[in-house]
Amino acid sequence: MTLLALGINHKTAPVALREKVAFTPDSLVQALSSLKSLEGVSESVIVSTCNRTELYINAEYDCAGELLRWLSAFHQLCDDEIAKNSYVLTQNDAIAHIMRVASGLDSLILGEPQILGQVKQAFSDAKRSGMISSEFDKLFQHTFSVAKRVRSETDIGANAVSVAYAAVQLAKHIFAELPKRSVLLVGAGETIELVAQHLKEQGVQRLAVANRTVARATDLAAKLDADVYTLAQLPEHLKDFDIVISSTASQLPLIGKGMIEKALRLRKNMPMFLVDLAVPRDIEAEVNELGDAYLYTVDDLQHIVQQNLANREQAAFEAEKLIAAQVADFLSWRQAQQSVDLVRAFRERGTQVRDELVDKARNQLSEGRNQEDVIEELAYKLTNALLHAPTKALREAAAEESQAMTRWLSDALALSGDRPNDKHKGK
Repeated sequence: MTLLALGINHKTAPVALREKVAFTPDSLVQALSSLKSLEGVSESVIVSTCNRTELYINAEYDCAGELLRWLSAFHQLCDDEIAKNSYVLTQNDAIAHIMRVASGLDSLILGEPQILGQVKQAFSDAKRSGMISSEFDKLFQHTFSVAKRVRSETDIGANAVSVAYAAVQLAKHIFAELPKRSVLLVGAGETIELVAQHLKEQGVQRLAVANRTVARATDLAAKLDADVYTLAQLPEHLKDFDIVISSTASQLPLIGKGMIEKALRLRKNMPMFLVDLAVPRDIEAEVNELGDAYLYTVDDLQHIVQQNLANREQAAFEAEKLIAAQVADFLSWRQAQQSVDLVRAFRERGTQVRDELVDKARNQLSEGRNQEDVIEELAYKLTNALLHAPTKALREAAAEESQAMTRWLSDALALSGDRPNDKHKGK
């Protein structure tokens, strides 16, 4: 059997093409059913995210060309367009790749954790579609175990590598009980939405959104169960929040030193943590002069992110070594399985031949044939049937002058050394 991975990802193709080859939940069911009908394909899993579409296939032979044509036809695209922007990995490389993907080592953001859940979902979808048998079940369960070990035994996911995540992690360090803190988000763009997502993951309950456009703030607030304010209401409500995170497109600061000074006075000097993710700045730099105000800018966070990226790259090096060892473990299991399958097939073939000849011998006896003749014929035909394949292999090895193969066959067939009856001589 041949393991293959055919894929397109953020490294090989622009988003315009990645969008075209992505699978929706509905089309995924249809795609798995279609793959099942491809000649030689026994197992398949489709991983489809915003950054990658990958087909993992267990097939009777290397069918990469057929898979590429299938993917092109399914999405009604030109074969060349897929071929120029895709990659094909086989056997050991395919196994290592799925482990790297699930561990976050092949992601746009090194070490991001969401991909493991996406691979698990892809495996579940394939299993429901009847496209998983013993080998892929073992491979993907082993992959999930490897990804878990990578996250627990290395620091691949320990450090923030986006300014939004860094802001939340910094807040977590300053306020020990982050879920109990109140947070004001100023702005309603993509960055603030990402910050909000991280805050909800940390269990923060009290959130508010302030924005120039109330309708946009209301849309975001609805997802967060948050209050909504206009920018004009900021001076009135700043005192109610422990954490303020701002990211707008304003050309002038929205929050000044005097505004924060007044809020701190009303808070009886309880500290405030402020993060300014905007360029130009939303919060005046002079706020840092206030004793109970802790202001961080996007430059401060970028420095943290760069340091954390370096730490993740070191962790990735450790993770690669762990994965290499786990690939070897899976290959050992696979080789052992193949040996078991070969032994089973060999024994089943021998049993089939025996049963057929025994049935024939019984029929001959029931017809009144001489017992001695029947036994001799049974022994002769059984010996010929069982020795035919080994005899052919020995002749071919001798004809090719392959001494290594001849010696191996000799040992395997117990032809070396003493013959069975030799040990009885001299007695």
